[in-house]
Amino acid sequence: MLTSDVAFEGWTTEDWTRLVHLWKPRAADVEDEPNRPRGGVIVIHDGERVRKILSTKSGRVVPTKEEGLPSLEELCNRQRASWGLSAKFGALDDVMERFGARARRHDDLTQQVITLVSIVRDLIDEGAIESWPRRLRGVPVPTASMIDRTLDAVCEDGRAICLGMFDEGALWTALVLRRRGRGFDTIAGPAELRPAMGLLSGDFRRDYRHLERAVEERYAPLSLGLYAEVETFRTLQVDARPGAWGRAVAVRDVVVSPVPAAIGLALGVDAARLAFDKAKVVASRVDFFGMLDPLAAMMRKRLGSAAGDRDVSKVLGFDPMAALRSLLRR
Repeated sequence: MLTSDVAFEGWTTEDWTRLVHLWKPRAADVEDEPNRPRGGVIVIHDGERVRKILSTKSGRVVPTKEEGLPSLEELCNRQRASWGLSAKFGALDDVMERFGARARRHDDLTQQVITLVSIVRDLIDEGAIESWPRRLRGVPVPTASMIDRTLDAVCEDGRAICLGMFDEGALWTALVLRRRGRGFDTIAGPAELRPAMGLLSGDFRRDYRHLERAVEERYAPLSLGLYAEVETFRTLQVDARPGAWGRAVAVRDVVVSPVPAAIGLALGVDAARLAFDKAKVVASRVDFFGMLDPLAAMMRKRLGSAAGDRDVSKVLGFDPMAALRSLLRR
């Protein structure tokens, strides 16, 4: 999704650290966060015995000679690691050989990444590479055409996407992606946007307009903008309740402006599902004879097909928000 000459600008170390923090996994119970497993374990084996173990926290770990090949989950539990990756001898060489055989001169960066991910997924299925936990099990690898159609649905060529996070009345961090052709040619941070925003009121519901104006003056007209308080955004990332995003947009805890048709459709369906669930609870209390069950089934079917071909989930073949929740939950 990036052009060959992508520009990376407008970032300070603090701004970039804050952006990464937005996508940092967190424990379901905040009280358990200090005691949770941390870091990862990388294991090399020959199919019968462990040969090398590397911990990202403590470095090289000497495997016991009498031990065979324990499960990756067991090794992670021993090292108090939150993730693990194991590979059979020669698996990494196999990855590069297969990549060399499949790569073509005209492949862009997106196609090369998809090819590499597909090869790793094949080796995982063959047992040569293993990961734990497999949070994205069952999520298909999207094709280049799927990614192109998704980009077309949310950001037109020559326009930009903006993510703006606010905290205590100030712009906490921001991300601007400008599209050129089949990819983004600019990845910009907030360092050069803050001075152009002028004086802020302290309420992001009004101040986001100043960020919009600064982005459009410096980069490109916006195709999608999403603005919120940072803690609200982090909470919604892992909120699986029906209508969570639709409710947040309705009460302006999250501001989406402008709204591409694909995003607006998804928010509308999300809100409709919330209304349907509420109505179903009320109906279950008064419909003693089950007369409303056929109507409920019809409504559920309509909601399932409401997004149609323009829904991002339909284009990708999976729910990106569900995949994100799986990645961000410890």
